[in-house]
Amino acid sequence: MIHFFFIGLILLISSRNCLVMAADPPNIILMMGDDHGWEETGYNGHPHVRTPVLDRMAAEGLQFRRFYAGHPNCSPTRASFLTGRHPNRMGTFAPGWSIRPEEITLADKLAATGYRCGHFGKWHVGTVKSGSPLNPGAMGFHEWLSHDNFFELNPSLSRNGGPPQVIQGESSEILIDETISFIDECRNRKQPFLAVVWFGSPHEPYSGLPQDLALYDDIVDQYPEQVALTSNETGLRTRRPKGQVLRERYAEITAMDRSIGTLRNYLKESGLRENTVLFYCGDNGTSGESALRTPHRGVKSSVYEGGILVPGLLEWPAGIPTPQQTSVRAVTSDLLPTVCRLAGQSVPQRPLDGIDLSPIWERKIRVRPQPLFFWMLKTSALSSSARTPWVNPDQQVGTTPLVKLSGGKPTRTFQNFRYADIPASLSEGARAVIDGDYKLVIHSSTDGDRVELFQLADDPAETRNLKDDLPSTTAELTRKLSHWQLQIRNSLTGADYN
Repeated sequence: MIHFFFIGLILLISSRNCLVMAADPPNIILMMGDDHGWEETGYNGHPHVRTPVLDRMAAEGLQFRRFYAGHPNCSPTRASFLTGRHPNRMGTFAPGWSIRPEEITLADKLAATGYRCGHFGKWHVGTVKSGSPLNPGAMGFHEWLSHDNFFELNPSLSRNGGPPQVIQGESSEILIDETISFIDECRNRKQPFLAVVWFGSPHEPYSGLPQDLALYDDIVDQYPEQVALTSNETGLRTRRPKGQVLRERYAEITAMDRSIGTLRNYLKESGLRENTVLFYCGDNGTSGESALRTPHRGVKSSVYEGGILVPGLLEWPAGIPTPQQTSVRAVTSDLLPTVCRLAGQSVPQRPLDGIDLSPIWERKIRVRPQPLFFWMLKTSALSSSARTPWVNPDQQVGTTPLVKLSGGKPTRTFQNFRYADIPASLSEGARAVIDGDYKLVIHSSTDGDRVELFQLADDPAETRNLKDDLPSTTAELTRKLSHWQLQIRNSLTGADYN
């Protein structure tokens, strides 16, 4: 009897230890490309670009067939990625509009649980310099090698807020090397880690390594038309043949893809792959000068599918042991609730726009339980409002240089304001809501609103306006969109921080 008691005790202890090990929070790596649209991957059938690593992730992990950027432009999407909230809630309306210091980020939440958090690459929700209330360190990250905006080959980056330093090499390789060093440090500390890696590729102006450029020599003559973009030589706008531009852009995507492969191999060789969540998405649709405009309508800066659909891939062998595909719609705002669930943390007690995505791979949901909202707020409507800076303007002046000039200077200055009065016209601007398979799109103009209703399951290219055929659906989605905008306007006043 005693013999069986001890055997049972040993089994119970072993079982409990296994449960503890199985319940260990995963390491988390969240990656994002810059201007990388849905169609620009091999697994989505692009006719030219080569992405063998992303293709393997799509085949071996969870492939989101309908993953959305939180906004058609970069700074706002990054704000949604960090906070789980629509960017208009915090005044991050467009590129160059910063986040607010009172926002709670996924790094804040995970750091409180014992994770070590690092940021690598593009920041673009404020300045990265020391003393900024919006640098990665102020927003929850322990370490960072980051840029105020975007960068090309041989990038100039700030380490932990220090003066910018030029690092020789291909920018995606540099970021992944830094990420691996950070992970090694976390292993030595025996800490779980969150690494946010925001690539500078494939944002224009373009450049590439010779071996990557050579992969696309054959497309140069296929696209002779002239397109406008930034000149690497002058930092100003120029016009070049589209074939040359695409050759360089696709070289950047392939180099980024290869660096992601380096990271995947490292995780496998170091024994970390099993319990590490590895995620990748884009920050908005393909930019206009490079878009082939198939199979979706619109490009970057548009609330049509081509402006907001992006690649979405997630690998986590311990939690998703077999390949999956899902058509459940997901968005960058979902990342904070999801990683909080994985880390065993509560979400911030304030209005969120994202949801926990884990029921998707647990096969508990087949349809998104709440609508998706998009809104390119018309910033000109704010010009007559009484407003004061939310952040000291001196702290909003960037330091990391880039090729593209803005106002004649190679750095960026950010802005965010307090609003004593929010005008009714603030509800204007391009906006959309997706509920189930129906999508309502509204564009404001001096002649009134242009309203369109699409059934995305049958018409993913948004070619048939069903507004007049389905007036009750149009009215219901219009009501939902207006109600949500009222909530956003309340958040914009700062009421969520009380």
